[in-house]
Amino acid sequence: MFENSQTVAESTVFLDISTQVLFGGEQGLLGLSFHPNYTINGYFYVNYVADNPRRTVIARYTVSPNNPNQALSNSELVLLEVNQPFSNHKGGQIAFGDDGYLYIGLGDGGSGGDPFGNAQNRSTLLGKILRINVDLPSQGRNYSIPADNPYFGNALGYKEEIYAYGFRNPWRFSFDSPTGRLWVGDVGQDQREEIDIVGKGKNYGWNIMEGTLTYSSGSQVELELPLWEYSHAEGIAIIGGYVYHGSTLTGLNSKYIYGDYGSGKVWALQYDGVAMPVNTLLSDTNLNISSFGVDENKELYFCSLDGKIYVLTANVPESPSPNPSLTPSPNPTQPASSTPTPSPPSSPIPSQSPLSSPSPQGTPTLKPSSLEKTPLLYAIIIAVAFASTVAILFILKKRRRDRGA
Repeated sequence: MFENSQTVAESTVFLDISTQVLFGGEQGLLGLSFHPNYTINGYFYVNYVADNPRRTVIARYTVSPNNPNQALSNSELVLLEVNQPFSNHKGGQIAFGDDGYLYIGLGDGGSGGDPFGNAQNRSTLLGKILRINVDLPSQGRNYSIPADNPYFGNALGYKEEIYAYGFRNPWRFSFDSPTGRLWVGDVGQDQREEIDIVGKGKNYGWNIMEGTLTYSSGSQVELELPLWEYSHAEGIAIIGGYVYHGSTLTGLNSKYIYGDYGSGKVWALQYDGVAMPVNTLLSDTNLNISSFGVDENKELYFCSLDGKIYVLTANVPESPSPNPSLTPSPNPTQPASSTPTPSPPSSPIPSQSPLSSPSPQGTPTLKPSSLEKTPLLYAIIIAVAFASTVAILFILKKRRRDRGA
């Protein structure tokens, strides 16, 4: 945990659960979210992978009543555990909606092609977006099912926690409060990366469809096609982001900002719910982007596996310009072709081993830079979307201790 300042020189550990976490590849500490009443109850929630058996754990922790910069490591309350058959496709995002319920993103369980058909099977939690009430325990669980969940009280054996289904690996979702939309970036298999606006009870197609392409046999009736998709000529693993509502880059207001782990590209998707969406390339960084986040001023950040946090800034020419604009130059990315060029399989969250720190490439309209000075904000707040980087930091510190450093 550290002050949100470019000149910060010190950090402290807010919570260390590295001995409980199975890490490596796509496993680790994958999500963190603060309770809407955190300032009163001190509750926050984490999503991590544990071993023996391999499983996803959703747990609650509590901040120390005597030190707001220190969590109580012995305060864990496990809400939910989901067995995982393979080491990949864990999803990992958790976030509270404006309705006060906790939403949980789970991948299809891994391997390739969803061999067990989990995403289409409503009797399992894998390949789903879940929605639970963490404030009301019931029926021996440390949570309850919202009465308006689509399968609440069903007699078909469907999991009542399910909010929506048919996902391969929803790597980062976010809520846009002004519109009420739930945006999800779902990592593709071999050909398509997709963005979905998710609605209650809807089926987003995997593994019958990969984006707008047929992937396997099965009825395509009532499947929800993505709002936007791109081929592996543009990137190999989508990193879902946020709709921008900050004040620094006014040209991006109300646009969905997202990126790709493999290509390092960052885009803005404009969508008003009526007209066709328009996609604009903002920056071509060559960074291994792993997550996006926003601060209390609604400014946007993203992190990379080089261990750094970045912000987008206007690329103002060195020579004075009468009216420098923050708006990206029109460079729309065309919708993916229905006959894509063959490309190598994607790895939704490739190895989380620390990489070298490449410099941003090209001359983008917007460019990433290191953290600018903003009003005091602790990194633990930003960590809602940066838990993957936190996991790496824990791992590195543990390795240094093991080496006697």
